[in-house]
Amino acid sequence: MELHIPTADFPLHSFSKIRVSTLPKFPSNLFFLQRHRSRNAFSTLRHPVAAAVAAVTLEQPGGKMVVELVGAFNELTERMKVASSNSYAILFKSLKLSIPLLQALPLSPDGRSPLSKALSVALILADLQMDAEVISAGILREVLEAGAVTIYEVKDRIGTGTAHLLHESLRVKQIPSKVEDLDDDSAAVLRKFCLTYYDVRAVILDLSLRLDMMRHLDYLPRYQQQMLSLEVMKIHVPLAHAVGTNFLSLELEDLSFRYLFPYSYQYVDTWLRSHETGSKPLIDVYREHLLQSLMADHLLAEMVDDISVKGRYKSRYSTMKKLLKDGRKPEEINDILGLRVILKPKSGVNTSKLGEKACYRTREIVRSLWKEMPHRTKDYIAKPKANGYKSLHMTVDVSDGGRTKPLMEIQIRTTDMDMMASGGTASHSLYKGGVTDPEEAKQLKAIMMAAAELAALRLKDLPSTHPKGTEINQRDQAFRLLDKNGDGRISIEELMEVMEELGAQGEDAREMMQLLDSNSDGSLSSDEFDLFQNQVEIMRNLEDRDDQYRTMLNEKLQIGESIGQIQAYRKEIDDRLALS
Repeated sequence: MELHIPTADFPLHSFSKIRVSTLPKFPSNLFFLQRHRSRNAFSTLRHPVAAAVAAVTLEQPGGKMVVELVGAFNELTERMKVASSNSYAILFKSLKLSIPLLQALPLSPDGRSPLSKALSVALILADLQMDAEVISAGILREVLEAGAVTIYEVKDRIGTGTAHLLHESLRVKQIPSKVEDLDDDSAAVLRKFCLTYYDVRAVILDLSLRLDMMRHLDYLPRYQQQMLSLEVMKIHVPLAHAVGTNFLSLELEDLSFRYLFPYSYQYVDTWLRSHETGSKPLIDVYREHLLQSLMADHLLAEMVDDISVKGRYKSRYSTMKKLLKDGRKPEEINDILGLRVILKPKSGVNTSKLGEKACYRTREIVRSLWKEMPHRTKDYIAKPKANGYKSLHMTVDVSDGGRTKPLMEIQIRTTDMDMMASGGTASHSLYKGGVTDPEEAKQLKAIMMAAAELAALRLKDLPSTHPKGTEINQRDQAFRLLDKNGDGRISIEELMEVMEELGAQGEDAREMMQLLDSNSDGSLSSDEFDLFQNQVEIMRNLEDRDDQYRTMLNEKLQIGESIGQIQAYRKEIDDRLALS
């Protein structure tokens, strides 16, 4: 792993405006910001004063909250593949309402700040491609449960849809308390009840909250960990299957397994990790190798516009079930590693046939890379399943150098085939969620689809004020929402207004404007604001990098945090963060 130092194209004029008294009083070359974690990396240093400039931006409470607002908004919208101007506005308003309220709340029992907790849930929902109302409800749930805001206030300030979801999610939360004995039959009844009577988006919101909770259970006594994990395994894992959120169900399943059967989990985890080579996960090595090979093939390049390769490990819990319940030997589990190739054929008269041809060409390339297991190959393109499912399935042996590796399953399909598979998965997911009657599954699927379609209609984009054919960069959305009069600049009045909405002194805006206004015209252009967004991105990455490097140094130097000097230094950092 390379050592990355933050960078930004900061105007050097900004540094000349900084009063010496306002420079941050932190250890040499370091400054700290309490924030939610981000996933982006950053490049090489061009201006050594960048960190100092960015730190000064946070000197006043108003500046701190604007940084948090812009950073959180950008990170969430980057993950939302489909969004409208109406959606952006809902999300922006929710963040403005939530951030000052969340920052005023005490730490959560698990030790996290309420803002960090709320944004963790929001990021899960954004990764699931939920709409802005659901994501906003995810941010506001923490505020609502703390009594800092009411559903009526949410309805007035954000909208009816978000308020409705908050109300529904609180009802869904109470579902487990409706039975005294949580056996298989009662759990199945509760799941069916959820799917029938509640907005499916509220169910997914509750599942995301459960996942965030399960990721941070270590502070609880073991018996509480086990009781919560049993509830999740009985109700929420099958429910996540039923609503088609595979990523939620798998992680909830594995986390529950870890707390319910820690020793069994450790055995399975150790066995799966024994196949790793080097620091990079095995699935990433094979995914990158296959993608590079496909991209380099000239014949395939003539048939497709885009190639996507997704990888996944079989869950720990599913592996244990196959080893114990199904009685299989380790070498008989052929889908521990899995890759899915999705091809977008070139548009034309016969796109479907060209896509099928590209799938078969991809299979030939896979055969040139690894040894195919012929008896495990299935051609659902030549012979589609009864429900119309099409795909090529194959299993390959990736062992090399005399070292045995698990068999890897590879699926190959076009974008249209993948959409068909995803649509058909809904009924299958309901079956896995415990709904075994086909007619009942069909009815529940219709209810789920209707809820999703209603939300899509409500969040339909407003008429565009931009000329046809012009695209708005995602990073411009925050600028447009702050530029309330639409004149293409953020005035001091507009900056003061947003700070006051965040509960800070509007006067904090003057120092921030002075720092960011490179041409001293009293307002911020989109270019000046973009430089500020680069600063925000850097600051939201520093803590991640510090954690990563600390872990690496611990492993390499074999130094525990119990050593007095490190412990004292971390206490000093924590004290500074508490005062900031």
